[in-house]
Amino acid sequence: MTAMLPRQRNLTEQAATTAIDTACRLLRLPSIRNEFADIADRAVKDQMTYRGFLAELLMAECDDRARRRSERRIKAAGFPRDKSLRTFDFDANPNIDPAVINTLASCEWIKKSQPLCLIGDSGTGKSHMLIALGTEAAMQGYRVRYTLATKLVNELVEAADEKQLNKTIARYGRVDLLCIDELGYMELDRRGAELLFQVLTEREEKNSVAIASNESFGGWTKTFTDPRLCAAIVDRLTFNGTIIETGTDSYRLATTRARTGQAAAS
Repeated sequence: MTAMLPRQRNLTEQAATTAIDTACRLLRLPSIRNEFADIADRAVKDQMTYRGFLAELLMAECDDRARRRSERRIKAAGFPRDKSLRTFDFDANPNIDPAVINTLASCEWIKKSQPLCLIGDSGTGKSHMLIALGTEAAMQGYRVRYTLATKLVNELVEAADEKQLNKTIARYGRVDLLCIDELGYMELDRRGAELLFQVLTEREEKNSVAIASNESFGGWTKTFTDPRLCAAIVDRLTFNGTIIETGTDSYRLATTRARTGQAAAS
């Protein structure tokens, strides 16, 4: 049984500080424990009321907990690197409309369980945008999972071999947003394509899927060799969704060439 803290009146400043520290540890309020001294000093300086001071303390704890939850969701998503909308260079790729991206950043499409397709050549910002929008969703409270298409298919094949397929599909079905990168880079055999189709079917009109592909939909027959299966997959990834074509000009390559040219000139 946890011992109760003795309640005293007219504590010295040192005793009050010690009591607050102990209470915060017992109540698991790390933000208040770390910030109460600074907030107390500011309260005296700004002549806050007692209610105002208490509100500042509680909001500090709430804000920090929200930040830590957001960090946990981002970590759980499994993004391979940090990417944000703020760092995306829209001037380098005029094919991507900032207004459309800002609308997507509201995550209303995830709330409506709609899909998103980013189609374009390598170096045009597909993966950056996929990760950045996924990160934005995680920050807004959605459960997100990122994976490469081939990695997902391999995991599904292994799960099927180990009689764990239903469990694995259900796990991918539960997240609010499934981000599948590099779809179309490698040909999938019929079994792998069918397993991927099962994941998409599990999520259809229930949870959102966002994909990035270097192939236009017309070229997906090289990835999904069964025409009917290919058509069904395209249908599930585009129905009521948003399609963004990022173009064919690699701004990564253009940036490298420009940097090389500047170095040569200097």
